[in-house]
Amino acid sequence: MTDFATADLIDIAPDTPSCEIQFKTFGQRKRFCGRVRTIRCLQDNALVKQTLNTPSDGEVLVVDGAGSLYSALIGDQIAEAGRKNGWAGAIVYGVIRDSAAIGEMDFGIKALGTNPKKSGKAGTGECDVAVSFGNVTFHAGDFVYCDEDGILVSPNAIAE
Repeated sequence: MTDFATADLIDIAPDTPSCEIQFKTFGQRKRFCGRVRTIRCLQDNALVKQTLNTPSDGEVLVVDGAGSLYSALIGDQIAEAGRKNGWAGAIVYGVIRDSAAIGEMDFGIKALGTNPKKSGKAGTGECDVAVSFGNVTFHAGDFVYCDEDGILVSPNAIAE
């Protein structure tokens, strides 16, 4: 679903939490939504790569990288794997790399910015745990809506 606007959705459901971080938008898909899957990791993207290399029916991966700008958690190869596997997009509380290549993809990413540095590959972190940033908490199975104006998260679908 891309025919929504977060401003309209929050008018319908005014108590819906809105992420207070000013993320940058990457990829051709400026609007994306879906059920949430989560990863908490710090400067290590092995779990991100593993997850986006699995089939999805339009989920959104929410990655809590603790706001670190040290190294990228998603690059073009991982983003392309997510696109090919049916993921709607990703929200990265951290940075990405290969932004020009990602800009050509039909995939949505919200991230703090970019850094060309590769991350670690040890596989440290946690999957499908509650993650919090920007004064909101994301739980696996929640619904998330992203567009040019921001990010909304809800335990129930706001609109179909």
